[in-house]
Amino acid sequence: MNRFKVIDSNTMEQIHDNSLTLLEETGVAFHHNRALEIFKSHGARVNGQVVCLPKNMVEKAISQVPDKFTWTARNPDHTRVVGDGWLLQPAAGPIKVHDLKGNIRPGSLEDYRNFQKIYQAGETFDLVGMIPVEPVELPVETKHLHMMYETLRHTDKPVNGFMTTGDQAQAQLEMMALAVGGEEELQSQHYMCVSIGATTPLTYSYDPLETLIQYVEQNQVPTILCAPLAGITSPYPMLGTAVLQNAELLAGLVLVQLLKPGHPVVYCPSAAAANMRNGGFATGAPESMLINIANIQIGLEMYRVPVRAMCGFTDAKIPDFQAGVETMQNMMMGMLSGAHLLNESVGILDNILTVSYEKTLLDAEIISRIKRIGRGIDGPDTDLSLAAIQATGHGGSFLMDPVTAANCRNRWAPTVSFWGTEQEWEEAGRSDAADRANYMVRKVLEDAPPRLIDSDIDSALKSYMEKKCRDLGILPE
Repeated sequence: MNRFKVIDSNTMEQIHDNSLTLLEETGVAFHHNRALEIFKSHGARVNGQVVCLPKNMVEKAISQVPDKFTWTARNPDHTRVVGDGWLLQPAAGPIKVHDLKGNIRPGSLEDYRNFQKIYQAGETFDLVGMIPVEPVELPVETKHLHMMYETLRHTDKPVNGFMTTGDQAQAQLEMMALAVGGEEELQSQHYMCVSIGATTPLTYSYDPLETLIQYVEQNQVPTILCAPLAGITSPYPMLGTAVLQNAELLAGLVLVQLLKPGHPVVYCPSAAAANMRNGGFATGAPESMLINIANIQIGLEMYRVPVRAMCGFTDAKIPDFQAGVETMQNMMMGMLSGAHLLNESVGILDNILTVSYEKTLLDAEIISRIKRIGRGIDGPDTDLSLAAIQATGHGGSFLMDPVTAANCRNRWAPTVSFWGTEQEWEEAGRSDAADRANYMVRKVLEDAPPRLIDSDIDSALKSYMEKKCRDLGILPE
């Protein structure tokens, strides 16, 4: 199908040109001495911590980014290509969980572990890791070790790291090296991606930059994002925010290419329209995705780089009608825009503050529906069927037609929604979609294997964690 577009080619050129002017004349603040030295050594103008990038440097960097790359999984069956079709990333950032008893409470390590098991089990979920919910009971100095361990223990799909401090990013990379057979093997493949966030407007702080540098130097992939709030941290006009967002994304992209020309980067527009009634974050607003689709068009059509959209958002507090309609709105806009990575794609509630077990599977069905829509009319459905219509004639049935018989099991079918009769629904207990998703989640967790790593790797990871805890003066869990 044709991709969903919101601007024309002339507007894309204007956004690009204005972004280059911003980068060359106003510049971007980089709060990291090594990053400043890298820019300076390649001819950028550095004044204190502000870096002004020549237009030719930016355009050369864009041209060096590959249009796709392989994201390697420990299980080769789950290895994926970024830049060719849709890949689903997990939730990232919630601190609360809407649990299977209907409570909204702080997240725990058990919840974190459960979500990794769900992502591993579901065919819809391509990727694992990130922080679907914060384990709030763990010390901030060591929780990254526990989250990485649970991801490696319970999954064998491609892994998303998570942005913390530079030291903690290094620890994640070292744990992944243990899981894949050593540092040499880690550096031979792209096993991990990590989100690197700019601080709007026009700033990169130390920890994201330190993480970016470590990932690139170990041949892992940064996904560059910024999350401007239109009307608060970026201009109110949607295209003004698109200009600022594009400039910030390009600044990070340039640093990656100066470090390692030709290294993969993912371009990740993540803007939101502010709720101008209270100055808050309004992820359910249609304007949020309209801003990002303008940038997605630029990333796909002008820069030809892998692109990510944050698109499973809702302001709803529970998995209700509002959650469904806002998530469907944002997911459909993000997916049909052509974005390759779909971030915050499942389970999100309350503007990324809460993650829901039930909504994780409800959203998987939403995504399945949009994937089918995105395929359009293809395969046997393109047959105009003139001969079959004439052969059946007046008042007949096509139920026994050979094409029907050959394809009757190929129509899309729901995973959570109920398509039976009212009587069948009554006999099944009059459950709603959330009830059915609740049951399905419990079954997934019940059936999950105890681990997906062998005992030697498990022991090596535990020993690594214990040493790190002792080094920090914290008793191992």
